[in-house]
Amino acid sequence: MPVTTSATHVGSSSLDVLDGLDPEQREVAQAVRGPVCVLAGAGTGKTRAITHRIAYAVHTGVVEPQGVLAVTFTTRAAAELKQRLRGLGAAGVQARTFHAAALRQLSYFWPRVIGGDPPQVVESKLPLLVEAARRLRRNPDRGELRDVASEIEWAKVTQVGPEDYPAAAAKARRTPPIAPEEVARLYEGYESLRRQRNLIDFETILELTAAVMTEHREVAAQIRQQYRYFVVDEFQDVNPLQKLLLDTWLGGRDDVCVVGDPNQTIYSFTGATPHYLTNFAVEHPSAAVIRLVRDYRSTPQVVTLANRVMARSPHRLELVAQRPDGPEPVFTEYDDEQAEALGVALTVKKLMADGVPTREIAVLFRVNAQSEAYEQAFTDAGVPYLLRGAERFFERPEVRQAVVLLRGAARSSADEPLAPAVHAILSGIGLTAEPPGGGKAREKWESLKALADLAEDMAAEGADLPRFVGELERRAMEQHAPPVEGVTLASLHAAKGLEWDAVFLVGLTDGMVPIVYAETPDQIEEERRLLYVGITRAREHLHMSWALARSPGGRRSRRPSRFLDGLSPRTASVARAERPGGSGGRAKRSAAPLHCRICGKTLSAAAEQKLGRCATCPADYDEALLERLKAWRSAEAKEQKVPAYVVFTDVTLQAIAERAPASEQDLLAIAGIGRVKLERYGDAVLELCRGAGTVTDE
Repeated sequence: MPVTTSATHVGSSSLDVLDGLDPEQREVAQAVRGPVCVLAGAGTGKTRAITHRIAYAVHTGVVEPQGVLAVTFTTRAAAELKQRLRGLGAAGVQARTFHAAALRQLSYFWPRVIGGDPPQVVESKLPLLVEAARRLRRNPDRGELRDVASEIEWAKVTQVGPEDYPAAAAKARRTPPIAPEEVARLYEGYESLRRQRNLIDFETILELTAAVMTEHREVAAQIRQQYRYFVVDEFQDVNPLQKLLLDTWLGGRDDVCVVGDPNQTIYSFTGATPHYLTNFAVEHPSAAVIRLVRDYRSTPQVVTLANRVMARSPHRLELVAQRPDGPEPVFTEYDDEQAEALGVALTVKKLMADGVPTREIAVLFRVNAQSEAYEQAFTDAGVPYLLRGAERFFERPEVRQAVVLLRGAARSSADEPLAPAVHAILSGIGLTAEPPGGGKAREKWESLKALADLAEDMAAEGADLPRFVGELERRAMEQHAPPVEGVTLASLHAAKGLEWDAVFLVGLTDGMVPIVYAETPDQIEEERRLLYVGITRAREHLHMSWALARSPGGRRSRRPSRFLDGLSPRTASVARAERPGGSGGRAKRSAAPLHCRICGKTLSAAAEQKLGRCATCPADYDEALLERLKAWRSAEAKEQKVPAYVVFTDVTLQAIAERAPASEQDLLAIAGIGRVKLERYGDAVLELCRGAGTVTDE
C-alpha cells in the first residue's frame, strides 16, 4: 500500500537522496519499481545504490518503510543496511538475513497454525550427529562429522533427502569424507533425532516458513500484505531453498530488486548458484538490468589485473577504475614456504614503516592450514596479527569476561568517566601499556585494546558507561566488532566483502590455486573467481607470491598458478627472492641445509628435517615419553576442539621424544616448533619431558 505523502516530503528529501550518485547508481535509485537486476562489480558502490533506491522509493511515496524487506546474507551486512537507511531518512525498513526473516515469521505464526511453543533452533548439527553416529555404532572424529554436517547442509538446501543423497552427490561430484551411503545413514539418523526432539536447524527454518505459507493461505496473505517490496543482496550466492522461500514471499508479484556479481560466485560447494542472477532477465522479461562498473575501491593497476583475470568469463563486468594511479602489483617467487612467509613478514614491516596501519594489511591464502607459517613468521618479526574466521570477536573469552565486568560496573558506578573506568577494568584482566610479544597473549591484548579504543572514541562523543555497555551489546548482536590492530590472516573465502589498503595473496601454486580437487571446468572457473575476489580486496598495494618447494632444501617442483600465465605486465616487479636473512632465529637456522645428526647426510624431506635424522637411521627414544606426549596432545586437541595434528604432528612428537628437550632453546631447535607453539605448549611439553626416565615405585 503506497504511503500518502505531502508535497514537501516528496520534494527536497527525495532529490537529496540522489545527490552524490554516479549516473549508473542514480539509475538504480530511480528504478523504484521491479523487477530490477543490478549487476555490480567489486568496489562499485552497490550498497550505496540499493540503500538510496529504497530511500528514494520511501521518500517518493512508492512504498511505506514497513513494507520493505531487504534480505542479505550476514547479520553484519543487515545491520549496515539499517544504519545507512536510518541516515537516509528511511528508518523502519526491515533488513534481515534470510534465516532471521524466516524465523521471525515462523515464530509469530506457529502458535496460530501449528499450536504450542515454536521448536528450538539447533545452532550446531554436531551434537545430534555424534548421537546418530553412536546409534549406528560408528566412531568418527569431530573433524569428519563437521564435513558430514556440511554435506547434510548442501543436501538440504538443494532439496535432496537422505535416500537420494548418494546419487545426487555422485552427480554433483561431491567428495564426502566417508562413503556416500554412510553419509545418507547419518543424515537420516540426524533428521530422525531432530524431529523427535522438536528441533529445527537453519535449513528447516526456510523449509517450514515456505511450507506454512503454501499450506495456510491466510498466513501467506498476511505476510504478502506486510511485505510488498523486496531487495536481495548478494543474489549470486542464493541457493535453491532460499530461492524457493523468496518466490513464496513474492507470491507471483515482481516488485523485487536483486543485486550481485556473477564473478564473485565462490560458494557453489554450499549449494549457491549464480544461475538465478544470470537468468533473472529470462525469468522476468520486463526486468531493468543495470550494470555498475565504476570501481571506487582499487587503483587502476589493481583493476587492470582483476579485469585480465576474468577476461574469458562469459558474465564478466569490465571494471573502470576511478582512483588515481598506484604501485604496480608485485609478483614474487620464493624457494620454499618458510622463505615466502618470512619475505611477506619483512615486506609488511616495510609497509608499516611507510605508514600503512596494520589493520589495513591482509594476508590471504587458499586454505586455513597455510596460516601457521605466517603466524610464526609474524611472531618472529614482531608484527601483530589476527586470524579472521577462527573465532568471532565477541565470543573470545577475554571479550566475554570484559563485557560481564563492564555490565556490572555500569550498574554500580554509572557516574564515573567512561574512558578511565573502562581502562581500570580492562587493566585488571590483562590490558597493559605496552603489548606483549606475540601468540595468544598478544591476541588477548589486542582484543582488550580494541575495547579500550572504542571507549575513548565514545567518551569523546559524551557517552557514559551504561551507553558504552549498550553499544557493546548491540555490536555483539550484530557481530559488529571494533577494529583490532593487527595484520589480518584469512582465507580467500573469509575475505569476501572486505577490503584493505595492502593485500598479500600467497601460496599461488597449481594444486593450491586452483585447488588440487578442482577437476571440472566449472570447478576450475570457480577457483579463478576466488583469485579475482582476492585481487579486488586490495585498494592500493597488491603482492602475489608462490614457493617452489614446501620445505627448505626440498625439491623445487611446484609451478606458479596457471591463472597467472601472461598476467604479469611489463612494468610489474617479478622477483626471484633469495631467502631473507634478518634477526629471527628461525630464519637463520633455515638458511643453511640441515644434516642428519646420526650419519651427517643432507636432509631434504620435511619429516626427516623435523626428526633431525634420516628416516632409515636408527634412533633411541623413550617410548613412555612418546605415549605421554600423545595422551597430552589428545586432551589438548579435545579441549581446543581441533584435530590433534593442529597441536603437534606425529613427526614432531617423535622428534621431541627422541631429543627429550630440557629447555626452551632445545624445543626451538626442533624444526616445526617456533615461538607461537613454544608459547602455547612449551611449559607443558618440557614438564612431560622432565618426567622421562623417572621410575615410580609400585
